[in-house]
Amino acid sequence: MILNIAILLTVVVVAFLLLQPRLRTIPAWMAMTTPLASIIGSGFLVLGPILDSAYGAYAPLAMAALCIGAYAFGSAIRYNMRVFETGAPEPRPVVLLDRLGSWTLGFAYVVSVAYYLNLFGAFAVSLTPLADPFSARMVTTAIFVLIVLVGWSGGFKSLEWMEYFSVTTKLAIISGLLAGLAVYFHARATDNGLIFNQPSMSGWGAVTLGFGLIVTVQGFETSRYLGNTYDLKTRLKSMRWAQWLSSAIYLLYILLMAYVFERGQLKTTETAIVDMMGLVAPILSVLLVAAALAAQFSAAVADTSGSGGLVWQLSGKRISPRIAYAILAAIGIGITWIADVFEIIAYASRAFALYYTMEAGLAALNAWRQEERAKAVPFALLAVLGVAIVFLGQPFESGG
Repeated sequence: MILNIAILLTVVVVAFLLLQPRLRTIPAWMAMTTPLASIIGSGFLVLGPILDSAYGAYAPLAMAALCIGAYAFGSAIRYNMRVFETGAPEPRPVVLLDRLGSWTLGFAYVVSVAYYLNLFGAFAVSLTPLADPFSARMVTTAIFVLIVLVGWSGGFKSLEWMEYFSVTTKLAIISGLLAGLAVYFHARATDNGLIFNQPSMSGWGAVTLGFGLIVTVQGFETSRYLGNTYDLKTRLKSMRWAQWLSSAIYLLYILLMAYVFERGQLKTTETAIVDMMGLVAPILSVLLVAAALAAQFSAAVADTSGSGGLVWQLSGKRISPRIAYAILAAIGIGITWIADVFEIIAYASRAFALYYTMEAGLAALNAWRQEERAKAVPFALLAVLGVAIVFLGQPFESGG
């Protein structure tokens, strides 16, 4: 009972702090909510059980590798942003490759939003007697329509404010989750009860599973396509801040979770985290369902917002973000009714990896042209890593 109260108190205090008007007047913080919402979309729901099951006691190292890899790809994107937006006109082949990469990202956005909202639908109906695929898809379709209507009525700013309150809810509940896990971890450690599970995967299989998990730390690239709302300096800062904060959250989360569950308690379904956290504190199960709904909604809004800015830029400002929202929703609804969640996430993983590969390759070319050889070589190696992820990455669902 005391732990439940402490967790609820943590949630309330963090939510109160994040909703302070002064905080919402800081442009970099508000801009950061878009990439942050996307990065911590479904990752915190699935990464804990998956990494603990696959990598055992080495789960924190796997999480650190994912964060480092994501930050490296983010560095390539930030480098390209500086070159394209502050430098001289680029050669036509470079511009065409950049546009191809951006359209690849556009497809990835469509698929990722469908993934987030399909998870939203699954969690929503799981609390009701209508826990079936048809009902889940109906909920998903309704949320697609809601996001489009709000985007039409208020544009990006309206979506951003919806997203901010959703992100606030999610971060507050994650804070409560971390507080509960910290107490549980401390109790285990005091009683010499920490558990060091052996990995269930090793060698090349463990590496390819890590490749397939890149989508769980995806989302930082949304900062690049907020140019119709924020200047370059603010967008660069928002991407870095979002990656720093999300990495800190993920690393602490995995560190606290990796050593407190027996092998038999580990599952790898989308909702496994709810049952596992119920062992820590009953209140966490209820809070995590709420967090799941907030997470999927805010991540979907973030990627919808990013797609609007992306299409606006790629079309030479001929297609407004409002029209882009409608196109994304139409395609997303179609995907919802013809594919399951596992197929959707597999498509998204490869699409994002392909986009990151193109961005790393572009960064290498740009650095070489500007005679920054010390940067060109690492970016080229990063592009090679991206190719490996595209062709060898194993979707995390099949890793359990």
